Amino acid sequence: MLLDNILHLRGTVAEGARLMALDIGSKTIGLAVSDAAWIVASPVKTIRRTRMGADAAELFRLADERGVGGLVAGLPVNMDGSEGPRCQSVRAFADNLLAIRDIPLAWWDERWSTLAVERAMIDADLSRAKRAKAVDAAAAAYILQGALDRLAAARRDG
Repeated sequence: MLLDNILHLRGTVAEGARLMALDIGSKTIGLAVSDAAWIVASPVKTIRRTRMGADAAELFRLADERGVGGLVAGLPVNMDGSEGPRCQSVRAFADNLLAIRDIPLAWWDERWSTLAVERAMIDADLSRAKRAKAVDAAAAAYILQGALDRLAAARRDG
């Protein structure tokens, strides 16, 4: 179930179910999961992409293990807000994923996620090899934390 607004997750995901973020790249998918209260995002792992069926099976296996009831997918829009080929690829992946399992999925602008995470890792003096291994899952956590913060702000503002 593709949602047109991140705020609609609140009404479609079961109480107590977690959210999982996807940072979908051409070679990997970074994954992060929220806590049950939708306050904190934590990186889970990076899946090396192979075939759609295998990618979806691994993603849903991890989602089921963690009690995930909804997805937040990073949408790599251009700096001017337009959508290019990468957005089309990510949207196609999400469409294929939802054809396998109907689960609420909302988009989140991921323009700055990987850059922000890489800068933080450089500031933390992580080696290039360690950054390469962790950046996709950390970017997914950054995406998810932004979405969680937006959902919390909407709840506060009523």
